[in-house]
Amino acid sequence: MASNTLFPRSSGVLLHPTSLPGRYGIGDLGQYAYQFVDWLAAAGQSIWQVLPLGPTSYGDSPYQCLSAFAGNPNLISLDVLQAKGWLTAVDLAKVPDFPPYKVDFGPVVEWRTGVLATAYRGFKARATAEQKAAFQTWCQQEAAWLEDFALFAALKAANGGRPWVEWAPDEALRKPAAIASARETHAEKISEVKFLQWCFFSQWLDLRDYAHSKGIRLVGDIPIFVAHDSSDVWGNPQFFYLEPSGKPTVIAGVPPDYFSPTGQRWGNPLYRWDVMKADGYRWWIERIRATLATVDAVRIDHFRGFEAYWEVPASEATAIKGEWIPGPKFDLFEAIQKALGSNLPIIAEDLGVITEGVIELRDGLGLPGMNILQFAFGGSGGENRFLPHHHVQNSVVYSGTHDNNTTLGWWMDPKEVSPDIREYLKAYVGHEVQEPHWELIRMGMASVAHTFVAPMQDILGFGADTRMNTPGKESGNWGWRFTADWLQHPNHQKLAWLTKVFDRWPAKTAS
Repeated sequence: MASNTLFPRSSGVLLHPTSLPGRYGIGDLGQYAYQFVDWLAAAGQSIWQVLPLGPTSYGDSPYQCLSAFAGNPNLISLDVLQAKGWLTAVDLAKVPDFPPYKVDFGPVVEWRTGVLATAYRGFKARATAEQKAAFQTWCQQEAAWLEDFALFAALKAANGGRPWVEWAPDEALRKPAAIASARETHAEKISEVKFLQWCFFSQWLDLRDYAHSKGIRLVGDIPIFVAHDSSDVWGNPQFFYLEPSGKPTVIAGVPPDYFSPTGQRWGNPLYRWDVMKADGYRWWIERIRATLATVDAVRIDHFRGFEAYWEVPASEATAIKGEWIPGPKFDLFEAIQKALGSNLPIIAEDLGVITEGVIELRDGLGLPGMNILQFAFGGSGGENRFLPHHHVQNSVVYSGTHDNNTTLGWWMDPKEVSPDIREYLKAYVGHEVQEPHWELIRMGMASVAHTFVAPMQDILGFGADTRMNTPGKESGNWGWRFTADWLQHPNHQKLAWLTKVFDRWPAKTAS
């Protein structure tokens, strides 16, 4: 599938938009998103990688979204809405004193929800005929997913945010009469949800176009599984293993390993791949199509699940009593290729328990896999596949990901970096390690891998208190932010210099 025309030698930064600066409590698609694009371009970066952009819910995880197709309304720039005349200066005059270095999700979402509702009223009252026509046209174009999602979101709001299996049974199980009645009862809320989706995608595509004008490609993220409490499962129950009540019978996870003696019980419902195949894998094809309409390449999280996945009975409290079940393998991707083209810019997240079958699937599709440099110096010594001298060209190398500690935090934690690892890294680089984040960034830049990506925290030299996510930790994740002054940090020049040294500077501006 992949080729070097899709993945030229390049480098970039992993930063979710929620981490951007701004006075509204959470990063958004406004002023600082554009400044970050400028920052990337000035440093010779040509990739901005983000996490999934969908609407989050309980736990605030972008990997447990309310929809695989919708956008997160909390990323909508309020300043852009004001510029369009749908919010006023008075509407934005009194902003709560939100913390600048983290997203306090509860208060932020509550405040922004009220402001966005005001923007919807402003749109209805003051939008031009041309703007209203553009909104209606967009709704018609996106109806395949938007109709279900807007009704789902309206019903969820009417039910106090509760999961859909806790709604009135006729609404939960989509009885036609109940659905028709709900569309009438909640018509105004449905319209507001659609409006906010239009705002999100309009702003995102404007940002994407600006990024393209600066030579920046956007890399998105598709979690292999979807949340049970999502419009995807509610609207397409036939594609999932569910009880008649809508609750899952089996769920996703990973088996016990060195890091977790009970495994990881993710809780996502599992796909009925036989039913999806009989339907021509239509849902997956549309999911890939929709994502690639908004980004230039996409990382598929937990790629190994297409080869085989860990199935856990939903009644189990841990992931211990599970079993490996064969996935759709090449069959799914052949259907996607037939529908969308054979040369798709997909990155396979091939971490975890990787078998020969997973490697055969990844390489048979020609997809780049992932190398994580924080994983390179423990365990199997010189045979460790993450060490730079084992990298292959068709791969993407990271200093760390959103699930890792920051590199400085990793280095300072004796539970993660033993004296042996310290000595090994010292021997590998040939000198005492003073700035571990820059050692790994240099290593990644020097790698033969066509793409190198570093989290923003590593470029800024931040410690463990800025970690984005700790897997298995139920709360306190996803909230890291930085302030605008860090965009002037001198590390920017160091990043630019290494990008030139290791021939990752975009060719058209290399001079």
